[in-house]
Amino acid sequence: MKIYEYDGKKNICGEQIRKIRMEKKMSQTALSWALQLEGITIDRYSICRMEKGERFIADYELIKIAGILDVPVSFFFPGAEDK
Repeated sequence: MKIYEYDGKKNICGEQIRKIRMEKKMSQTALSWALQLEGITIDRYSICRMEKGERFIADYELIKIAGILDVPVSFFFPGAEDK
């Protein structure tokens, strides 16, 4: 499967994930553990790549990340609420 890029990135949500994760003082490792408890096999390195925009983020992963970080999914799409 071909994963396309937008402005050189594979996702537009990574920076927002990092922002809220840091505000909540959660490490990448802790986020990966929490996702694993939700049934999503992912390691710290994959979280790092997501945040840098180097890894595609599946919709089900984003939904679980939003739940773990206690934010609405729309948080990851700044400006989307205006559309």
